[in-house]
Amino acid sequence: MTDNLQGQHIVVTGGGSGFGLAIARELVGNGARVTLLGRRQAALDDAVAALGTDCAAGVVCDVADPDAIRRGFADLSGPIDGLVNNAGMARPGAVDDLDESEVIQQVNTNFLGTVFCCKAAIPLLRGRPNARIVNISSASAWHYDEMSHLSIYASTKAAVERFTRDLRQEVQRDGIGVTCVRPGAAWTNFADGWDAERIHRGFEAWMKTGPDMDSGMLPEHVAQAVAHVFSYPRGVAVDLLEVRPNQPIPKPEL
Repeated sequence: MTDNLQGQHIVVTGGGSGFGLAIARELVGNGARVTLLGRRQAALDDAVAALGTDCAAGVVCDVADPDAIRRGFADLSGPIDGLVNNAGMARPGAVDDLDESEVIQQVNTNFLGTVFCCKAAIPLLRGRPNARIVNISSASAWHYDEMSHLSIYASTKAAVERFTRDLRQEVQRDGIGVTCVRPGAAWTNFADGWDAERIHRGFEAWMKTGPDMDSGMLPEHVAQAVAHVFSYPRGVAVDLLEVRPNQPIPKPEL
């Protein structure tokens, strides 16, 4: 990739699994040191062991809780050069059957968590040689061929994109580059914990949107896109980068 990541310290939220762990692995492979923020100590321990304790650390932090974010960033070791706001969650449900607590949890994690992690990171990024913030969105914010019954998740990601536009302008004079990365679907454990009946109803609705789906993308492809964003020199920033699968295949039978 580039030597620009050598010696950089980058914080990755939701870093214990899925896109977050793949992003951390790619950053470490290009010379960076990472701190992973996540809710589960066991997952963080496994991720740090896989990445190597010399280049990775884990901090327990639920980004849905602003107080936990403040504590988590206070526990960071040394200055930071980048932040990847990857932590996110989705819970399927038709609008007339939404669970109020799940709606609030998605808003707090996906949108407010991104906002408050940026707030906590900006003072630590000011003055760094090539500081960057990468906010992870979702293709579901813009495309209708993603999974159905994820209106709240998609809405929170659309909010992240709008927030990122203003953030980019606000921190330009601080020398902080800001990028939105918008990934499409890839094979991860993202659906862990979903209610089976709600998945079934969402799947049935999704099947009616057309016979085919896009396939062929792995978390590693998203990770490569994020690392690419960090490779640019100071003063150059990718504004929006969308990465989606591009192999049409028939949708699987339920």
